[in-house]
Amino acid sequence: MPSAKTSSKNSRHTVFTCSSCEHQVSKWMGRCPSCGEWGTLAETTGLRNSMGSGAASRKGRGLVTGSSGAQPITEISAELAKHLSSGIKELDRVLGGGVVPGSAILLAGEPGVGKSTLLLEVAASWARMERSALIITAEESVGQVRQRAERTGALLDRLFLASENDLAAAIDIVDTVKPDLLIVDSLQTMHASDVEGVAGGVAHTKAVTSTLTSLAKLTGIPVIIVGHVTKEGTVAGPRTIEHLVDVVLNFEGDKHSSLRFLRGIKNRFGATDEVGCFEQTGHGIEEVADPSGLFIHHRTESVVGTAVTVAMDGRRAMLGEIQTLAIPVEMNFPKRYVTGIEPSRLSMVLAVLARRGGHNLTRKEVYAATVGGMKIVEPAADLATTLALASTATETPLPHGLVVVGELGLGGEVRSVPQLTQRLNEAERLGFHTAIVPAGSGKHSSSIKIIEVRNLYQALEAAMKS
Repeated sequence: MPSAKTSSKNSRHTVFTCSSCEHQVSKWMGRCPSCGEWGTLAETTGLRNSMGSGAASRKGRGLVTGSSGAQPITEISAELAKHLSSGIKELDRVLGGGVVPGSAILLAGEPGVGKSTLLLEVAASWARMERSALIITAEESVGQVRQRAERTGALLDRLFLASENDLAAAIDIVDTVKPDLLIVDSLQTMHASDVEGVAGGVAHTKAVTSTLTSLAKLTGIPVIIVGHVTKEGTVAGPRTIEHLVDVVLNFEGDKHSSLRFLRGIKNRFGATDEVGCFEQTGHGIEEVADPSGLFIHHRTESVVGTAVTVAMDGRRAMLGEIQTLAIPVEMNFPKRYVTGIEPSRLSMVLAVLARRGGHNLTRKEVYAATVGGMKIVEPAADLATTLALASTATETPLPHGLVVVGELGLGGEVRSVPQLTQRLNEAERLGFHTAIVPAGSGKHSSSIKIIEVRNLYQALEAAMKS
């Protein structure tokens, strides 16, 4: 008969060990039942003993290093953190080059944004490269996922499905299939039977995340976990789960638009300011390699009240078109209708335009919107918004092929903006030939015609003459 301690170590579920007396229990408790100390129980393993065979088969890769002791950093192979392409370039861009073996990735997003559809595309792309992928869904039946896969063209022999919400049973499936990629949908619906409370609670969420992260580290299988979000837009559950995983991604989009953005919130293997663009269609989630085309209206002539700017979203430069309209009304406090830009920035540029530019629209009802549902939150679009309003006030369109970039101060001065060269290169690539930019911005590699301005008056004058 094995001892109680040995039996605990070989348990099918999570084990908690007291740091004071080393007593082990299968459930977390605030107080150790053996020595009576408070807050000393800590999770020591999140993996079942039955996973040993799977771990052993991958130990030769050098992924499991916990028992090898310390070694010189120069002797550690760089191949351990080498990125593997997922087959989806926009995802690889956000991850810093691809999926790292043994990494734990948390993908969060609002209900209905397309998380499950995106990961089905990822699994299908993975399977097409002669690598196996396993999707464990705790929210849907395999029939529902299969129906979606048929619609998106993801019926592949190397793509495995399982409907299971019990963590121990899910690990059994992983040990049987031994996939090259594991997707769990979702974190809040997985149930750890040895943890008190309901699925989605703090204890369950921490236990499931810890177990899946340990699974990734032990076996070398990259694990992607779907996470729900709160009404404030943050990942549901304790902040601890974001610390446990290697990568946190946020998949976001407007319900009135088919465009979706994938943003890196945390990434131990790359930058966190990359953005991936996708579009939700009737055939699934598709990559958008050139999102600028979605945010500008392609026309052969200029339109009154319209200006084009270049906004930065992370490291990505995207052209955006700002449209404005002003209507006289008989009221003391005319309304402002804003879509895609900050309402406070619109109020500010209206005041500066009236005081410093000589065009007073404060007594008119003003509409301002971006094309294609684009959201611009940086002040680099101030000058473009102001010139669009000036165009509305004078009923004079801005020249065709003109792009405007610059922050506007309350004194009417035009301030410099970061990454201007990248913005201009993007504008030139899409056929724009003239750019109004802040003075003193330095030399640029772009061959686009540059007009530098120091204040709003010079910008208005340049826009009407260019």
